[in-house]
Amino acid sequence: MPTTRLLRFTLMLGMLALAACGFQMRGIADLAFENLYIQGKHLSIIKPLKKSLAVNGVTVVDNEDRADLVMEVLNEGSEKRILSLSGTGLVREFDLYYRVSFRLKDAGAETWGEVQTVEGRRDFSYNDNELLAKQGEEQRLYDDMKADAIREIMRRLVVQKPHKRTAATEK
Repeated sequence: MPTTRLLRFTLMLGMLALAACGFQMRGIADLAFENLYIQGKHLSIIKPLKKSLAVNGVTVVDNEDRADLVMEVLNEGSEKRILSLSGTGLVREFDLYYRVSFRLKDAGAETWGEVQTVEGRRDFSYNDNELLAKQGEEQRLYDDMKADAIREIMRRLVVQKPHKRTAATEK
């Protein structure tokens, strides 16, 4: 019986410590729209972005007329640059860059918002003797940057407040 009380007390103390430090589980985004139309469907970020939107209660529609907000993904790109070389001229480190640009507009609006760019950068050490492992690490770093970019896009979508369409505005 005393060990049960001690366990409960320890558990409660741990929960209080987590609450006191400001820890909060990542929840769903508070988006002010329900339907989104995405242009630029042939980019690799579109599928995970749609999944993230669906988790947050947004329906990605296939017709701009049914959307509250329109997103055009302009481009997506990755780049690999040499960061450092050894004394013998072998590559020791690379810089990896990932970038996605998009713009938004209210459905039915004439003008687009400004182009927004989300960028990520990672560096990693390289060794020719571990070629396969380093290729896998590089891919994981790109995937991680893509996931970070999606989270940043979602944060930017939270501040979007599209005008609600009424019967008068649809005519």
